[in-house]
Amino acid sequence: MWFVEALARRGHSVVGVSRGDQGIHSGLPAERLARAADCCRLLWKAPFGSPRFLEIIAAEGPFDVLCHHGAETAGYRSKEFDCMGAVASNTRSLPAVLAAMHAARCERIVLTGSIFESGKRAGEAAPRAFNSYGLSKALTSQIFGFYAEQEGIALGRFVISNPFGPFEEPRFTDYLIRSWREGKIALVSTPRYVRDNIHISLLSGCYCEFVQSLPRTGCHRMDPSGYAEAQGAFAARFAREIGSRLNVETPLEMAKQRIFDEPAICINSDIVLAAELDWDEPRAWDELADYYAERFDIARR
Repeated sequence: MWFVEALARRGHSVVGVSRGDQGIHSGLPAERLARAADCCRLLWKAPFGSPRFLEIIAAEGPFDVLCHHGAETAGYRSKEFDCMGAVASNTRSLPAVLAAMHAARCERIVLTGSIFESGKRAGEAAPRAFNSYGLSKALTSQIFGFYAEQEGIALGRFVISNPFGPFEEPRFTDYLIRSWREGKIALVSTPRYVRDNIHISLLSGCYCEFVQSLPRTGCHRMDPSGYAEAQGAFAARFAREIGSRLNVETPLEMAKQRIFDEPAICINSDIVLAAELDWDEPRAWDELADYYAERFDIARR
């Protein structure tokens, strides 16, 4: 949703495709799809590489770039995640997709990557995928890189760390605000992990810039970094910024972390110049506070 809105604001015409049918989503996913549909032509039941997907490329083109964002993610932290099934879904009929792109005069792909995958990642001497989902993303990237080079199509890899902001999935920051709204102390269970949390508004601005500026040849990559710091420090930052804007107490408790079953440091490496993107940090916090105030019925200070 955020990526589509960012592209539309910059004057781009976007055709969006959804794997599922209209009406199967509810809650936040339905809200995001509705907002995306307001600024793009949204088409349904077109999984990547399917006959309908290929028909859409032929019928709706020509296109400047194909943005492949819809990877398989269900249960991405589970040890039962179907890595090979996800790879097959992410890359289905890729040679046919590239041929259809050529016919539609499209010579560029932007593939969304994940900080969970192997490859270039700050914080480790020898980065590796540290779960099955990350492995699926790494294999997906390698397959795309191989076929894109074979077909002479430019490939851009845009690597996402930990976005947060309005309409976010119920993960860490959502847990924090819900705890405080209920008058509870929020427990930070992994305060010593160093992670890279980034405002979704900043991330979407980076994405739009990357899509617009992607050259027509070669392989390129962007790893935008936000707040690269310990999770305990980020939680304190979040509490300070939200607590100064909403009429809610923001107490935190830092657990004594003893289990390190993930890399201690996992951050992106590209420093973002916010001024070049016309992005304002205090405004982003204000917008997030406004969103929480409305969604969770919390008064503004």
